[in-house]
Amino acid sequence: MKLNEGFFDRVYRVVSQIPYGRVTSYGAVARYLGSTGAARMVGWAMNQSHTSEAYIPAHRVVNRNGMLTGKHHFDGTNLMQELLENEGAIIKENRILNFDDIFWDPLEELD
Repeated sequence: MKLNEGFFDRVYRVVSQIPYGRVTSYGAVARYLGSTGAARMVGWAMNQSHTSEAYIPAHRVVNRNGMLTGKHHFDGTNLMQELLENEGAIIKENRILNFDDIFWDPLEELD
C-alpha cells in the first residue's frame, strides 16, 4: 500500500481484484482496508469509479445482503443486473440469490 494513496484509490485497488463471476460487499472492502465503519464511503468510491483511468468492476460490489443498491449509478435501467447475470449471478427483485456461493471476501482472498 502506498503511503500517500487516497481511500478511493485503495478501494479501487481492492475492487479491481474481484474475480469474474464473484461479488463482494461494501463492508467487506471497508473491513479489508481497516476501516470497518466506512462501507458507505466504499459506496461513494464506487459511485465515482467511472472517473478512474483504470477499469473498476463496480458492478461486483453490492450491499451485505446481496442487494443491488448501487444500480441507479449505472447507465440504463438494468445494466448492473445484466453485467452480474452475464457472470453467473442469479438475481430476483434486485437481490443476488446465490450471494453466499459467489461471495468473495478480500480478507480471505488477498494477503
